Amino acid sequence: MSHSAHLPIIGNGASMSEKRLGIIMNGVTGRMGKNQHLIRSILEIMKAGGLELADGVRVMPDPILVGRDAGRVGALAREHGLDRWTDDLDAAIANPDDTLFFDAATTQARASLLFKAIDAGKNIYCEKPTADNLEDAYAVYKKAKAAGIKHGVVQDKLWLPGIRKLKYLIDAGFFGRILSVRGEFGYWVFDGEQEPAQRPSWNYKKSEGGGIILDMLCHWRYVLDSTFGAVKAVSCLGATHIPKRWDEHNQSYSADVDDAAYATFQLEGDIIAHFNSSWCTRVRRDDLLTLHVDGTNGSAVAGLRRCRIQSLVDTPMPVWNPDIPPTIDYNDGWEEVPDPVLYDNAFKAQWELFIHHLYEDSAFPWDLLAGAKGVQLAELGLQSWSEGRWLQVPDLET
Repeated sequence: MSHSAHLPIIGNGASMSEKRLGIIMNGVTGRMGKNQHLIRSILEIMKAGGLELADGVRVMPDPILVGRDAGRVGALAREHGLDRWTDDLDAAIANPDDTLFFDAATTQARASLLFKAIDAGKNIYCEKPTADNLEDAYAVYKKAKAAGIKHGVVQDKLWLPGIRKLKYLIDAGFFGRILSVRGEFGYWVFDGEQEPAQRPSWNYKKSEGGGIILDMLCHWRYVLDSTFGAVKAVSCLGATHIPKRWDEHNQSYSADVDDAAYATFQLEGDIIAHFNSSWCTRVRRDDLLTLHVDGTNGSAVAGLRRCRIQSLVDTPMPVWNPDIPPTIDYNDGWEEVPDPVLYDNAFKAQWELFIHHLYEDSAFPWDLLAGAKGVQLAELGLQSWSEGRWLQVPDLET
C-alpha cells in the first residue's frame, strides 16, 4: 500500500513570501538517506521555517519519501510527521508538482533512475557514486546538461569543520608551498560472525556495486580537487583482506571486492597525496579520517572536526638515535585552530547551497560532472590495481 496525497503548492496564491519545493526523496530508508539527508538536513530546514533567499522569500521543502518496502517507508514518514510517501517511484517521478529528484539508493540503479528523472524534467541532486562506471556517469551529466536542468552531487566532506579549516589555512598562505598530503581513513568493520557488521553486506559484493575503491576514491577526488589541487595521475593497490563475511541474516558469503585501498595521487603543483582507506584497520589516531598536510612553512593535521598546526618556527629538530628513549614529545608544539563559526551539519550545508542554486542561480560547481570525475578516478584506481601501473587522469570535456 502507498500514500502520496499532495499538499497545496505554497506560493501559488497561498503566500507570496514562501515557495514550496517538492522533493522526491528516493532511498531514504537506508542509513545515509534517512539520517543525513532526511533527518539532519531536510527536516531541520523545515523545522527552521524553510530556507530564506536573498529577497526574503523562504523556500519550504515538501518531501515525498520513496522506498521499495511500503511498510518501512510508511513507518519512517509517520515517525517524522510526514504524510507523503509511496512505494511507486514511477508515479512519484511523474508528478509535475515535485520538481527535484533526490537519490540515495543503490549505486547500480542510480544512472538509470537519473536518466528517467531527467526525461521527466526534474532537477537532480544525488549521492555519489553517480554510477558504477564512467560511461554511465558521464552520460548522465551530458543528458542533464542538454536538458538544461539544475544538478548537483553530494560532496559532503568539503563542509566538515576539519576540511574547512584546512582550506582556510591554504587560502591564508599558512603552508607556503604544499609538499604532500597523507590521508588515513577507516575502522574495523566486524565480519558479522561474532559481532554484527556496521556496514551492509552489499558493500562487499561486486554484483551489488560494493568495494572501497569505488566508494572512497569518489570522495578523495573531490576532496583533493577542491582543497589541494586537481588530480593528475593515480597509482592504486587494492586488497580483499577478509574474504568471508556474514550478512544481515547471519548467512556466510564470499567478499569478492576490495575492503582496503592504498592509493597515491599526483596533483597539480607537484603535490603528492597518499590515502590509505580500509575497513580492516583498528583506529589509533585522533579520528576516523585524518589528513596530514606538510608545507615549506608549516604543517597541519585535521580530522573530521579538529585541526592542529605546527609552523616552521615551532618545528623541533629531532636527532635520530634508536639507542635512547625519545627526547621530544612529538605531540607537543602543535596549536589547535579555533572554531571561527558554529559549524552546521555538512550534508545540510550543501543542501542549503543547492537550494540557493535552484532559486537564485548561484554558483554550484559540485555537479554531475564533478560526480563523473569521482567515478573516473575510482575506475582508474581499479585499472591501476589490475595492471600494476601508474595511470594519467584525463580531463573530462565539459
